[in-house]
Amino acid sequence: MNEEPSLVHLLRNLPINQLIRALERDGFTLRRSTRTGGRIYAHPDGRITVVHYHHGSDTLTRKTLRSVLEAVQWTLDDAKRLGLVQ
Repeated sequence: MNEEPSLVHLLRNLPINQLIRALERDGFTLRRSTRTGGRIYAHPDGRITVVHYHHGSDTLTRKTLRSVLEAVQWTLDDAKRLGLVQ
């Protein structure tokens, strides 16, 4: 039972500002901001995600983080490449 932890579990305490910096390093750009605090990021290959931003040091709930990670389609290798996990 030496199963690798999920990416959501590894990134559950990641502050939003670090997540946004990783998105930008991966090629995502801020498309627009919504009136409710959401920021829409788009990648040149068509991937889009919305990050609800309140304070830079806040973290996302696991469910919201899972949704963002599914939208950006990151794997554990991507997270390592972006410096989010070791």
